[in-house]
Amino acid sequence: MSTAARGRAKSRRRRAPARGSSRPARGKRKGGRGGRGRSRSKSRRGPAAARVKRRRLIAGGVVVAVLAGVGITQLVDVDDAIREVTLPLQYDSIIVQQAEEKGVDAALIAAVIYAESRFDATEVSEADARGLMQITPETANEIEQKSGGTTFDPDTDLADPQINIQYGTFWLDHLLDLYDGEEVAALAAYNAGQGNVEEWGGAGIERDDIEFEETRTYVETVLTKRDEYRENYARELGLE
Repeated sequence: MSTAARGRAKSRRRRAPARGSSRPARGKRKGGRGGRGRSRSKSRRGPAAARVKRRRLIAGGVVVAVLAGVGITQLVDVDDAIREVTLPLQYDSIIVQQAEEKGVDAALIAAVIYAESRFDATEVSEADARGLMQITPETANEIEQKSGGTTFDPDTDLADPQINIQYGTFWLDHLLDLYDGEEVAALAAYNAGQGNVEEWGGAGIERDDIEFEETRTYVETVLTKRDEYRENYARELGLE
């Protein structure tokens, strides 16, 4: 082999490994750039993603709070609606006025109205008791005489809430005075008449002494509702 040929062969042998070793190097560099590129991309997306997540959490919390508020409001509305059916109260300004004027517990007046008419001003019983506190024309005439009035018209006045509550409270106060402030006796007389209460024992009677089941139930209802009106309508009835 000539000297020139040997030189070319040596040159080819030296260059061959260089080509082989350069391809893995390029691959490594490509992979290295890709790795560094993904790392930078993640670092850029990290804070942005966190902010988005926080915004979503905040928005979700706001929605939950709004829904909770709506739910609470609806529950309050439902409670109010139930109370209006089970323990209604109307004409509270008249009740408070008459309670203050005559010194009678406003909650007791409301309870009597509840037991008598459920706050129906048009109620008329078989015994011709009329209006909110179920006053008969006969009793109304007696109240008119005792109170010094002269213009009472039973056909129209007992349907007027103002007059009916005024007369009913006057009569309730009269019975409380008659029976020394004893509510059981006064309420029994309001329902069954003074004559029956006198037969049952007068001012000192207790609930078990009331011989009429209807009257005994009436007294129990009024006293129970009186406590409920005190608890649920203290502000409306001027009891706070």
